[in-house]
Amino acid sequence: MSLERDGFVLVERVVDVATIAHLRTVFMDAAMARSERDGETYGARNLLGVSAVRDVLPVLREIVGGDLAAVRGLFFDKTEAANWPVPWHQDLTLALAGRCEMRGWSNWSIKRGVHHAQPPAGLLARMVTLRLHLDDCGADNGPLRIVAGSHAHGILPRDEIRARTASQTVVTARAGDALVMRPLILHASSPATRPGHRRVLHVEFAPPDLLPSGLVWAEAA
Repeated sequence: MSLERDGFVLVERVVDVATIAHLRTVFMDAAMARSERDGETYGARNLLGVSAVRDVLPVLREIVGGDLAAVRGLFFDKTEAANWPVPWHQDLTLALAGRCEMRGWSNWSIKRGVHHAQPPAGLLARMVTLRLHLDDCGADNGPLRIVAGSHAHGILPRDEIRARTASQTVVTARAGDALVMRPLILHASSPATRPGHRRVLHVEFAPPDLLPSGLVWAEAA
């Protein structure tokens, strides 16, 4: 697989067992902007200020390219209590420190007190996302499904998304593996058939000069 051609690549054994165990415990911290169900955290935002996340960023940055900066950190889990499907989509929004109206930027919203907006497709094409797996994720645990090469077609309308999903790749992984992907690639996931933890640290990276004057990242490292 090639990141440029296929839009994703799986890198094996990025971090060690001790780092994985530490990150698992960190994401139970009630002080984070997290979402939970039945006492278990299934999502969290604004993670680049968390010391354990910042500690692992140098390793992740080496994989995506040392000239890129981390600009958003998220956490996802798929448990028995939070085991829903994620439909086919592209990652189209950026987390920003404030709102600034400018041409080509749309769909402004606020999530957990943070401004989000959709930039022009050309900016998203320059970004890279890394998903660090903190658990083994087999075919029965709701793995990500990806349409290889779909990132090359820009922002896709809904009817075209449906037409492009006939050929897809199921991305299984082991704890410590990292999936590197372009935000514009089509991806989805089904509910787990045998629900268990499927914890993922999701970090978005961007070139330092990506944002136009007037906009600032909500978090960056």
